Amino acid sequence: MGKQAPVRVALTYPSPYAAGMSSLGFQRIYRALQEAPGLSCERCFLDDDARPGAPSEVPITYESGTELAAFRIIALSVAYELELGGIVQLFDAAGIPALREDRDDRHPFVLAGGPLTFSNPLPLGAFVDAIVMGEAEGIVADIVRAIDAAGSRAAALDALAAMPHVYVPARHLGTLPTSAQCDDALLPAWAPIRTPHAELRDMFLVEVERGCSRGCTYCVMRRSTNGGMRIVPAERVLSLVPDDARRVGLVGAAVSDHPKIVEIVSSLADRGCDVGLSSLRPDRLTEPFVAALARAGHRTLTTAMDGTSERVREGLERRAKVQHLTRAAELARAHGMDRLKLYLMIGVPGEEDADVDECVELVSQLSRRIPVALGIAPFCSKRNTPLDGQPYAGIDVIDRRLERLRRGLRGRADVRGTSARWGFIEWVLAQGGEAEGRAALTAVRAGGSFAAYKKAFAALPTERPRRALAIAPA
Repeated sequence: MGKQAPVRVALTYPSPYAAGMSSLGFQRIYRALQEAPGLSCERCFLDDDARPGAPSEVPITYESGTELAAFRIIALSVAYELELGGIVQLFDAAGIPALREDRDDRHPFVLAGGPLTFSNPLPLGAFVDAIVMGEAEGIVADIVRAIDAAGSRAAALDALAAMPHVYVPARHLGTLPTSAQCDDALLPAWAPIRTPHAELRDMFLVEVERGCSRGCTYCVMRRSTNGGMRIVPAERVLSLVPDDARRVGLVGAAVSDHPKIVEIVSSLADRGCDVGLSSLRPDRLTEPFVAALARAGHRTLTTAMDGTSERVREGLERRAKVQHLTRAAELARAHGMDRLKLYLMIGVPGEEDADVDECVELVSQLSRRIPVALGIAPFCSKRNTPLDGQPYAGIDVIDRRLERLRRGLRGRADVRGTSARWGFIEWVLAQGGEAEGRAALTAVRAGGSFAAYKKAFAALPTERPRRALAIAPA
């Protein structure tokens, strides 16, 4: 995949290689830059053994082994808030000043984009010179050319500030432009590289739809985001899958809402492919669909429960009903699957212990049909959603409700929850601005522990994080 061209870009992911190469968005921008005349792209990742506040290997590109600091242009792909810490680690290891105002014409120009731009990229603005908002594949090459053509960093900032869909923190001062929407002719995204070293090992990734037609109140990619749901024709999806691909990942915010999804999965199963899907809605799990998934190698049926009770799910505007989840369990068992895995959030606004108890009762009933595993995350309100600004439930509240679930389901279901403490860190960054980004830098350089983040947030001049810290125990 090497290419020689006058303008070289270091496409960088602030997490290790396995995560970066499992990102379809990262691979799509790699392809866009490689296909652009006069441009070439080399990939760079956070070292596998990198630890916050500790010395790390100098980051080099995968293609040529060139040090990251040697590039004139760095393009960062950032998926979510906690990857800000990886940016600090990357730049510190590379010897590049992490804060944008500390860089001058001797240093690389840092451009960023990725899924984070659909919610709140303001904390990212502490570290990068410019941010491409939204879908970047149609405009990233022109933006890189504008940077290259500028005679100085200041000229590049001015040029990009005049371009649509580009946020320049030093020029726009917190006023975000609209998000780019690529021409439908550029859909779908697909991954040019398959590797055994990615989290999605040896899997060919292809997009079957973009966006979502649903209105879930917590979700950044709801129907009001960037034109809603855009469908890729089934024949187009199938034509892109290489003949030698044996593992195929179907990607999108609402894959199971594709009107031809059963046909797509069945056709790939007929080829002998194992098929993975990024999102399954329980109300879409029909008998033909689950049968096709079983033929395509699924041993676990994974879907979203989202809220702990019917009342909570209705508040989230989720369509998942008890009968849908019950039917999913029955279909998984009927087609010889080993278990049902359900994702849900706790700490949703308005949730009470009674809702958790309702979850225990429902999951207990489901476990009589098939073994059940729960993947639980704390609710974290995001910008650009109806639940923007909702407070974090509290670390102690999240932990107590998680323990209530574990006690109630002991011996009946496998209950695994992500950290309530790191959920709190994510929430502060998701609701914050550049000041919170700079606090993250302080925390990472102090070792990156929860205590380090808490101390850094406590020093912020704004009142909101300090109020939130009142519910964050030591």
